[in-house]
Amino acid sequence: MNNSTGPQSASQRGLPVVGEPRPERADARRNRLRVLEAADRLFTEHGVKHVSLDAIAAEAGVGKGTVFRRFGDRAGLAVALLDEREQELQAKILTGPPPLGPGAPPLTRVTAFLDAYLDLLDRHVELFMDSENASDGARYRIGSYHLWHRHLSHLIEAAHPTLDADYTAHALLAPLAADLHHALRTQGFPLDRLKSGLHAVAASLLPVSAADPTVDDGNE
Repeated sequence: MNNSTGPQSASQRGLPVVGEPRPERADARRNRLRVLEAADRLFTEHGVKHVSLDAIAAEAGVGKGTVFRRFGDRAGLAVALLDEREQELQAKILTGPPPLGPGAPPLTRVTAFLDAYLDLLDRHVELFMDSENASDGARYRIGSYHLWHRHLSHLIEAAHPTLDADYTAHALLAPLAADLHHALRTQGFPLDRLKSGLHAVAASLLPVSAADPTVDDGNE
């Protein structure tokens, strides 16, 4: 994914709404998911730039032509993998069980989201770096960033109506920038330390109230 302008992912064009119809044959979907799972394993083990389409096809048990026709090249496959994982997180937020999904107090859901996003970012930091650094300010223009910001803003406003929810959501997302995450992990910060640190930031910005309501925002 060494491209000066960066690949244009679905998240950069606007993340699809979960449940939006996607015409796709069952066998085609199975093959697509097999390829994405194979790419996930190999990218995680070896790094995106060190994995060939041949290796991914062999791992998935499909022909290289199948991979090429569906994704074009390694960059296209990496973008598709990131999109798939972001949509999975979106689905859990909208319709999954609490505390990530509806049904838990807003501030509990904020912490659950931060943990879930950190897990996703940590596994795919190279993909996130390519996506966020595709061009100047790309991180703040992609559809997924707006989705996460809207989710946090909604929860913050529900819990603390007097806060500037729009700004506070940006403040919570700032430490989740891929380049910062990569730098901290390279310096030896364990994932648990990053999570606990972010919990402390959230707690300082969003003091827990005994009257913290439970809001069902599954249709946010």
